[in-house]
Amino acid sequence: MSLSLKDIHKSFKKDVVLDGVSLEVPTGKTLVLFGPSGAGKTVLLRLIAGVIEPDAGEIAIAGRDMNGVEPEDRGIGMAFQNFALFPHLSAHENIASPLTARRQSKSAIAEGVQRLAKLLKIDHVLGHKPKELSNGQKQRTALARALAGQPNVLLLDDPLRNVDAKLRFEMRLELPRLIKDQNATVIYVTQDYKEAMAFGDEIAVINGGRVQQVGSPSEIYLTPANTDIARLFGDPVINLLEVTPQMGPSGPFVSVSDQHLVLPPSHVGDVDRPCILGLRPEALRFVEAGTPGAIPLTVETEAPLNEKTVTLAVTARGREIMMSRPAGTPGPSTGAAHMGINASAALLFDRDTGALIPSQDAKSKGKVA
Repeated sequence: MSLSLKDIHKSFKKDVVLDGVSLEVPTGKTLVLFGPSGAGKTVLLRLIAGVIEPDAGEIAIAGRDMNGVEPEDRGIGMAFQNFALFPHLSAHENIASPLTARRQSKSAIAEGVQRLAKLLKIDHVLGHKPKELSNGQKQRTALARALAGQPNVLLLDDPLRNVDAKLRFEMRLELPRLIKDQNATVIYVTQDYKEAMAFGDEIAVINGGRVQQVGSPSEIYLTPANTDIARLFGDPVINLLEVTPQMGPSGPFVSVSDQHLVLPPSHVGDVDRPCILGLRPEALRFVEAGTPGAIPLTVETEAPLNEKTVTLAVTARGREIMMSRPAGTPGPSTGAAHMGINASAALLFDRDTGALIPSQDAKSKGKVA
């Protein structure tokens, strides 16, 4: 079933939590709700579930207005961040509760519980009550309960938050497949950008109670709507340098350590405009000194991080630069070096507002909100 949110407002006393949130999630699609702590993500899920009511706005499921509809009549499954397990029931009984409510046969209930418990690796604690479970086991029990009922709409509030790194990685592979098999319409909350990229058909970035950008994972990463979003996606974090575009023989350009980085012709209107240049670490590479456009810098240190090596360098004007290259790729560990920039991956933001200044390609494709 499709899910529609129109101009949702919610405040607690004088604290405005949601300020005009509108979202559309088509049937069977997964929307990841991504943002920092306190952005309003959990409150939005509780509004959809009917646990609390909005001050204004409309929530519709399959075109039906949910105003006044009780939570149990909305066809929603939700895994809460605080688990919300029945303390007097075992993990097995908690997971089975939506199946028991439907009066399924004992064999069907046992089969459904065992299948989910095995996938989430909690089949060995099914006889335990919540107080005997670790936080990670509680979280997976709550997730299994939400999935067991095969709801039309599934709300997942950071369901892998307390899971160890190995299982978290496995769940990033397994959980999307499980969700797709159920053909549920899903809103998945997380503060982990890698999780957001792995799970979402689309990502909605929310901050300060407002949706700042909605797009596919690649659109969010390659054309972030502002510097705040650019910082949230990527590890190491994006490099942001203050620049002022100038006009040269080859078109508009910006200077990095007195070297010209030529911008797309569509940025001619941004000449003399105070800007911020965004450079992803993986868009930077070491080059030989005589390479056209090579930028001199000094390598301060490097850190091998399994699949990649991260380098901290300083430009001739003292600006720090983070670079990233695949593990095993040669590069200087200290001292003088030169850097090349993949100009097509460079981003330009307004210095005052932080908003992305889209290239002509991005404008024509409508990628930036």
